[in-house]
Amino acid sequence: MAKFSYYTEEGLNKLKAELNDMKTRGRTEIARQIAEARDKGDLSENAEYDAAKDAQGMHEMKIAKLEEILSNARILDESSIDTSLVAVLSTVKIKNKKNGATLSYTLVSEEEADLKQNKISVGSPIGKGLLGKKVGEMAEIKVPAGVMEFEVLDITRELS
Repeated sequence: MAKFSYYTEEGLNKLKAELNDMKTRGRTEIARQIAEARDKGDLSENAEYDAAKDAQGMHEMKIAKLEEILSNARILDESSIDTSLVAVLSTVKIKNKKNGATLSYTLVSEEEADLKQNKISVGSPIGKGLLGKKVGEMAEIKVPAGVMEFEVLDITRELS
């Protein structure tokens, strides 16, 4: 059974553009490299040709993986999400109970995660630990450094 992943429209469009680029420009570049290596002579002892063929295989594997991701991708209908609970596309303000630091994260799909933009994956330990929580609830989250305790201060959702 396929596992669906939910994306914003922007995130899904970015994945489609990446796939299109890999299928067009990426394949053309690899074909050029193979042709150059083939022109250099005996293929049985041609390391450049072998490397170009390996690169082609890796590239096709990446295309197949991206096609699989897109086949199971769904755009999230943000208007139907319960805003009282932490869910995908929620922006959550949390307080670390140990050091008092407050942080704000938006929970997104794994492919859209970008810590520099405060977007974390719903599949990450913190993302999983926050899902389904309400304002005022505590989340004990097991991370590589041990167990962290966060209080959910606020849940918002910016509808696009």
